[in-house]
Amino acid sequence: MVLPREHRLRGRFVFDHLYQQGVRHHGQWMVLRTMAARDELLRSELRRQAPSPCRCAVVISTKVSKRSVQRNRLRRLFHDHLRLFCHAQAPEQPAQWILLSLKPGSAEVPDDDLLGECSMLLQKAGLRP
Repeated sequence: MVLPREHRLRGRFVFDHLYQQGVRHHGQWMVLRTMAARDELLRSELRRQAPSPCRCAVVISTKVSKRSVQRNRLRRLFHDHLRLFCHAQAPEQPAQWILLSLKPGSAEVPDDDLLGECSMLLQKAGLRP
């Protein structure tokens, strides 16, 4: 299942800013970048939407897997995990942007291990109790 529109992170400036200024948390199979939301970097149509406690994106390059079927399966897996995470966030918390990048070789790792590492990185980032 894909992330709902209000939880999607989009836009070149947003991604550039996250790569340059985001706080990185490294795991064995992925890198989690987080930062406080800055609505002025969003496109105007996204600014008009209702504010969301978090916006997320998942980056899976061809270095992870050459097969698009495998990359899309991983993307759906993480979108579902992050969707549940975003719905569990309290609305009074400050809005966060989250960018999850998978490292090469992570396509061969069992799904439970990947999701466990993602949860561990979210906790390490202080986003999950």
